[in-house]
Amino acid sequence: MIQEAKPWEVLKECIDTEAIDDLKAYLSQLNAEDIAASVSHLSEEQRLKLLSLLTPEEAAELIDDIPEVQAVRLIEEMDSKEAAAIIAELPSDDQADFLGEIPEENAEAIMSEMQTEEAESIRELIQYDDDSAGGLMITEFLSFEEETSVEEVVRDLQSNADKYEKYHLQYIYVTHQGQFSGVLNMRTLLLSRSTVKLSQIVLRNAFTVKDNDTLEELIRFFDTNDFYGVPVIDERLQLKGVILRKDLREAQAEQENVEHLETQGIVGGEELRTMPVLLRARRRLSWLSVNILLNIAAASVIAVYQDTLSAVIALAVFLPIISDMSGCSGNQAVAVSLRELSLGVVRPFEVARVWIQEISVGLLNGLVLGILIGTAAWLWQGNFYLGLVVGGALTINTLVAVSLGGTIPLILKRMNVDPALASGPILTTVTDMFGFFLALTFAGLALANL
Repeated sequence: MIQEAKPWEVLKECIDTEAIDDLKAYLSQLNAEDIAASVSHLSEEQRLKLLSLLTPEEAAELIDDIPEVQAVRLIEEMDSKEAAAIIAELPSDDQADFLGEIPEENAEAIMSEMQTEEAESIRELIQYDDDSAGGLMITEFLSFEEETSVEEVVRDLQSNADKYEKYHLQYIYVTHQGQFSGVLNMRTLLLSRSTVKLSQIVLRNAFTVKDNDTLEELIRFFDTNDFYGVPVIDERLQLKGVILRKDLREAQAEQENVEHLETQGIVGGEELRTMPVLLRARRRLSWLSVNILLNIAAASVIAVYQDTLSAVIALAVFLPIISDMSGCSGNQAVAVSLRELSLGVVRPFEVARVWIQEISVGLLNGLVLGILIGTAAWLWQGNFYLGLVVGGALTINTLVAVSLGGTIPLILKRMNVDPALASGPILTTVTDMFGFFLALTFAGLALANL
């Protein structure tokens, strides 16, 4: 039986052989999820080469299908001229998002290669907070002064058809000396007499939002008002852009994902396993290191009774720390697996690949945490072997925890069980049992020295 090649294998072959026509034809057959998964399997060098083989417009479409954190890294590593050509093909809100995430020096180099007007627009958008109305709005909209006639508007639309092709043309926005006056839907425009001025048919007192409104305020607004989009104005009532409902919902979903990851200790709220190992380890450790200190503080309550405990019983102080810290590491791995499954960059059958990628982070974090807790045990009891037992148990149990945390969601997904509901309890139970087993076994082996 001949096994069909996986999408990323075909993609790699097209890239390596520089078969541009075959590459474009194959990409056109893939859905967004397959593209995200395939690009995730490429090396960074292959991803950069992939973009260089596509036209800027095609590259922009591909970037729209992959996770933003991955896309930002690619833009940052590209030649500024090539990056500028791709950025120019993206919607204005995406332009600002990408360039706002890379170092200012790189962003300026890219914008220097773009048209002056477009670069200035991006610079203005970058100043806004990502989760504000200004940070979420697009600047591709149509606005005309009140004294413009219907005939002039229609003529402008026809003359600039290519430019407006990607605009959202349900509405036209009307201004008076730059200040927002109202909204005009396309149907009203086209059914009006050619000599009529926009001031005569504009819908005034239309809803607007302020450019500094927060994401929470915008969510409440769209929950109350069933609008496709809403104009954004500044404190001087100048029309700055338009927020689309779909963009707001995407931002809301992204915020929820980030909050979920951060509750699991993924500082920064965004992680993919294609990111550098040291970066991923540092992000996780920044929370885990604090957590271990909190656990040591909690365990010190038991230490008050140390005079009545023998050296072996002193080990009981560290048992909850071993299980809890391992559980935290495992929950981080669970969160990343759930995120990657939702993005489509990993598939349920890729258990071995995910396990290998998790082991590298788990080993590094396990060693750091093991040394920290082992040193604490040694200093507390003055017994090196107690520290070795505790630190060794935590190190190994961390490896077990990230292995389970990374792979359990994939296995459950393959079994058609909701990984978000079942992964946590399974992970907690197994890591607790295994942590106690390791600590007590090691203690038994070193009993003479405890």
